[in-house]
Amino acid sequence: MTSERIRIALQKSGRMAEDSLSLLKNCGLHIDRSKDQLFCRVKELPIDLLFIRDDDIPGFVSNGICDLGIVGENVFAETHAAESEGFAASVLERLGFSLCRLSIAVPENGAIKGIADLAGKTLATSYPHLLRGFLKQQNIEANTLLMTGSVEVAPRLKIADAICDIVASGTTLTANNLRELTVVLKSEALLIRGTQQFSPEKEATIHRLLSRMRGALMAQDSKYIILNAPRSAVAEITQLLPGCDSPTVMDLNKEDMVAVHAVCKEAVFWETMEKLQSVGASAILVVPIEKMTA
Repeated sequence: MTSERIRIALQKSGRMAEDSLSLLKNCGLHIDRSKDQLFCRVKELPIDLLFIRDDDIPGFVSNGICDLGIVGENVFAETHAAESEGFAASVLERLGFSLCRLSIAVPENGAIKGIADLAGKTLATSYPHLLRGFLKQQNIEANTLLMTGSVEVAPRLKIADAICDIVASGTTLTANNLRELTVVLKSEALLIRGTQQFSPEKEATIHRLLSRMRGALMAQDSKYIILNAPRSAVAEITQLLPGCDSPTVMDLNKEDMVAVHAVCKEAVFWETMEKLQSVGASAILVVPIEKMTA
């Protein structure tokens, strides 16, 4: 039945849109969407996708237009702060991609050296509620100037003394002769859901999707590592394997030699492999993992 299909709100364009679609595809969902298409249906599970502006996603989920949404923590937190009463959406899962931070930045060689120097100053931002909340926590009285785009130019135009904006690499700040003063919020992609009660059928679909997402995210960050080593070195090797709880150890047809198989839940760098070799490991093989279950 159409009424039992889950509707998920996604950002219609940009890096988060690409990462969100990639995650869903890694969950075994085939998404056939043309460039300007705003709605599409998934065949493998009873799921429909709605592509909208990122700052509309929390409201669509809160109002029940969509059941789930993938949105940046910065957008979710700002909407929650602005609409605390009656806001009916909650975080279901932290997804770990689209990492950035909401930071206060000031002119590189300006008079503002510390947080206390913001008192009485004007800060331009697209996140007024988060900024005011931060300033209140710091017992700082300052003015906020709402800007919906190109916030970084405000100090150069002399309409603000500082800014509060999203920072990823920091390149935009450097290009505008700004430096980060402090971080207001660390942000990542979130899977959010409406707080209303869903039918058992919808809850079952959400459970299946969440399980697949967790598995896909684990597989993305994990590696399968195989190596040979002296049995006496297994304990030390286990300590060196990143994010590994208990490897599988199998005897080889060679005295005191074993094969070690392990799932590493963290990145395996060349430095890690060199350390493994230094304690006796050999024939080290690192393999990507396509699918995992949580």
